[in-house]
Amino acid sequence: MNKHRRKHKHKFILLGSGIFFAIGITFIASIYFISFLLGPPPLSLDQKTVLYSSDGEVIGKTSELNNEEWVKLDDIADDAVQATLTIEDRHFYDHNGFDLKRIFGAVIENIKSFSLKEGASTLTQQYARNLYLTHEKTWLRKIKEAFFTIRLEMFYSKSEILEGYLNTIYYGHGAYGIEAASEVFFNKSANELSLAESTMLAGIPKGPTYYSPFNNDIKANQRQHHILKTMLSQNKISSDEYKQAKQQRLTYRQSKEKKQTNPGAYFQDFAIQEASKVLNLDADEVRSRGYRIHTTLNKDRQLKLEKELKTTITNSSEIQAGGLAIDPQTGEIIAMVGGRNYDKSTFNRAIRAKRMPGSAFKPFVYYTALEHGYNATTMLMSKPTTFELSEGKVYQPGNFNGYYANKPISLAQALALSDNIYAVKTNMYVGPENVVDTAKQFGFSSKLSPIPSLALGTEIVSMKEMVRGYGMIANGGKQVDPYAVKKIVNREGKTIYERPNNPQEQILDKKKTYILAHLLTGMFDHSLDGYMQVTGSSIIDQLDRTYAGKSGSTDSDSWMIGFSPFIVTGIWVGYDDNRKIEQVEETSYAKDIWAGFMDAAHQDLPKSSFPIPSGVIGVPVDPATGQRATPYCSSSRVMFFEKGNEPKEYCSLHFPEDSPNKTDPKPKNKSILEKVFDLFH
Repeated sequence: MNKHRRKHKHKFILLGSGIFFAIGITFIASIYFISFLLGPPPLSLDQKTVLYSSDGEVIGKTSELNNEEWVKLDDIADDAVQATLTIEDRHFYDHNGFDLKRIFGAVIENIKSFSLKEGASTLTQQYARNLYLTHEKTWLRKIKEAFFTIRLEMFYSKSEILEGYLNTIYYGHGAYGIEAASEVFFNKSANELSLAESTMLAGIPKGPTYYSPFNNDIKANQRQHHILKTMLSQNKISSDEYKQAKQQRLTYRQSKEKKQTNPGAYFQDFAIQEASKVLNLDADEVRSRGYRIHTTLNKDRQLKLEKELKTTITNSSEIQAGGLAIDPQTGEIIAMVGGRNYDKSTFNRAIRAKRMPGSAFKPFVYYTALEHGYNATTMLMSKPTTFELSEGKVYQPGNFNGYYANKPISLAQALALSDNIYAVKTNMYVGPENVVDTAKQFGFSSKLSPIPSLALGTEIVSMKEMVRGYGMIANGGKQVDPYAVKKIVNREGKTIYERPNNPQEQILDKKKTYILAHLLTGMFDHSLDGYMQVTGSSIIDQLDRTYAGKSGSTDSDSWMIGFSPFIVTGIWVGYDDNRKIEQVEETSYAKDIWAGFMDAAHQDLPKSSFPIPSGVIGVPVDPATGQRATPYCSSSRVMFFEKGNEPKEYCSLHFPEDSPNKTDPKPKNKSILEKVFDLFH
C-alpha cells in the first residue's frame, strides 16, 4: 500500500515538474518570439537631459558641453576595450545577454535580504537599461530590460553592442561616450589612450560622481588599481604592464569642462540637484536619462542679473558675488548667480555658502519687537552703550563710523539709518531666544545662537534663507520655499513630476508683516535722515518706484536684500577666504548690483504698492518726535500702525515759526489757544 502511494506521489511530482518545465519553456519561447516581432531596437538614443526656462525656451542640455561623437570599435584603444570588459562583463563574448551564474547568485542574495539590491547585469543589460529604461530597482523594469537585452543580442553582433555601449555610456562632466570622455579628461582621442588612462576611464561609469578623478582623486585611483589588478589576474596584461600603468602619473586636462555659454549655469546645476531629490536619483542619472526639465528661470531677468555683476564689479577685483531673485508669491526662482565665473568656480555661493548677514538680519529682530508691543514710533536712546552680561562680561557694540543721535530715535528711523545700539537694545528687551524662534518661523534652518550680537547678524546663514525670509515679508507672511523645477517629463513624453500648486500657509501676522514691510521702505526715504543719511541714499536716484529692503555689512561681507510685491532679490559680495573688504568701491557693489537689476527687472511690471490689510492705519508722523505731524514739521512720513496703537498726540516741538514754507515774519507772542488752533487750521 505504501509502495503504491510512493509510486503515485513520484508520478505526481514528475507530472508537476513537466508542466512547470513546459510553462517555463513556453514563457521563454514567447519572450523570444515577441522580441523577434518587435525587431531591432536603435543602438543610440538622444539621452541629453534638456532644461527649459519658464516660457519654454531651451536654456541648457546636460551633454551640450561635450557632444557625443560616435567612433568605431577599431578606433578605440584596445586597452580601453579590455579594461571595460574586465570590470563590467568578463564573459561578454560567452553569453547571450545574461550571465546565469551571476544572476542565480544575485537572486539568492536578494531573497535573503528581501530586496533588489544585488545586481548581475551584463554589459548588454546595462546598455539596454541606459538606452531605453530608468534605473529604478523594480521587477517591471527588470522584465522590460530582459526584452531589450534579448532584442539587442538577437539582432546585433557582439562587436556592434560593445561599440554602442562604449559610445553612449556616461562618464560624467557632460561626456557621453568614450571619445568625449577621452577629450574631457585627457585632451586626446580614444585611440590614443594608454593602459593607465584606459583603466581610469573604465572605472568611472559605475558612479561618475564618486569615481571621477575630478571629484574624488582617491576613490578614482583605488578603482583604477582594482581594475589593473583584475586585468593582471585574468592575464590580459603582463606584470610589467601592470607596474608601469600603476606607477604612471596621469596628466589631466586643465579645463574640466568647456565654456558654458547658456544663461544660468549655477541655476542649471541647482535645478539638476533639485530634480535628483524629486526623482530620488543620483544627479548624474538625471543628467544622462534624457529628461525634459521645465524650470522657473526667467531668461531675460537672468541675463540682466549676470550683466549687472559683470558691469558693476571691475575685472581686476578678486572679490566674489552671489545673487538670488524669487517671486515671493510662489517661491519660483527667477534668477540666480552663484559666482562671477562658472568656468573658474562652480561653487554656488547663493545656495551653498554661509556668511554673516550683518544688519540685513535686523528685520527679523524687529518683527519680534512688533510682537512684543513695539511700533514704528517706539523711541530708544541712540548713544554709545555698554551692555552688562552674565558673569561680569560686557558687550559694547558701535554704530557705523561712530555716529550716534545722542537722543531717542524711533524704530522707523533706527531701521532706516541701521542704528546698531537700537537693534541690540531691542534684541535684549525681547529676548534673543525669541528672535531665534522668530527666525525659524521665517524659514531659517541654520543654527543661530541666542546672543546679544545676533541682532547685528553675526551668525552665519545662507543667501537662500535670507531671501526666503524677506519673501515672507513681501507676501504678507505666507510660507514660501524657493524652488527651481516645475515639471519633469521623461523621454517617452510622460510627465513624471509636477510641482503641486498648494495654497501657501499663513505663518506670520498679516498686520505686523505689512507694518514691517513699510518700515523697510525707509532706507530709501530722505524724510528719515537723521544723524546720518538713510542707508539707501546712494541708490535712491536709480529707483523709479517704491521698494523695501535692508543692507548689511561686516568686515568681510556686503549684503543688499530688497523687494517689491513681485520680486525679492538678495545680493552678497565678499571674498571666499573671508578677507576684509577694504576697497571703498567694493563696499557699494551689493547695493549697485541690486538697484541695477531691480530697475531693469521691473520695466515691464506695474507700479503696484503692497496691499494694506484690514486693521492697519496710516498716519503722517514727524520722524523727530514720533508724534503726529503738523504742517509746521520740517519733515513728515506716513507710518502704519495696528488700529488703536497709532500716535494720538500731535507734534508739540514744531510750530508755525518752524514751518519750512514760512514766508511771513515770525509771529510774536501767540497764546497757547492760538497755537492749538494753528495745528488744525
